[in-house]
Amino acid sequence: MTGIAVTAFVTLSAVVLGGWLSLRGQDRLWKRDHARQWRDIRLTAYAEFIEAHRNYVAFAVEPDAQIKSIPHPRRPGEHMPFFDEKGRPYKEKLEAARTAARLVAECEETAIAIARLVHLARQIAAARADTAADAIPPEMFDNLWSAERAFLVAARQELGLPTLELGINADIVRGLQPEQ
Repeated sequence: MTGIAVTAFVTLSAVVLGGWLSLRGQDRLWKRDHARQWRDIRLTAYAEFIEAHRNYVAFAVEPDAQIKSIPHPRRPGEHMPFFDEKGRPYKEKLEAARTAARLVAECEETAIAIARLVHLARQIAAARADTAADAIPPEMFDNLWSAERAFLVAARQELGLPTLELGINADIVRGLQPEQ
């Protein structure tokens, strides 16, 4: 009788342990799949944001772009750009992509980089309202591209991608040019 009880206890213990290990493995698999899905969602949102940002800036510097600007009601010295019906889709796409990227951003650095990039793009558009595209101060573009690199670094870090030097490196650029 004792032997039967011991055998039943060992069998029951093995079933419980096996079930627990199976649940634990499934939980880990679910968490890994969940993290992968969110990483893909973030990557898509960030790629769409960069595309919308680039299109917005490209439109803003087109020679025939019709942009108006008015002083910002809460930020002295800043202007807000307004596009005509041809430019409105670029603005709307940037705003939607910004909101989507901020919605899925996991790190504060990424959200700050998104806000800075949009702010600088708007400044270029506002400057374009009062001047020709080729007369926008180059330092505005330098600030914009620097902010874009900062966003890419923050996004790559958040996504768990390897860190890359995203600045312009003269040696790399020279290496890409055909030899003479």
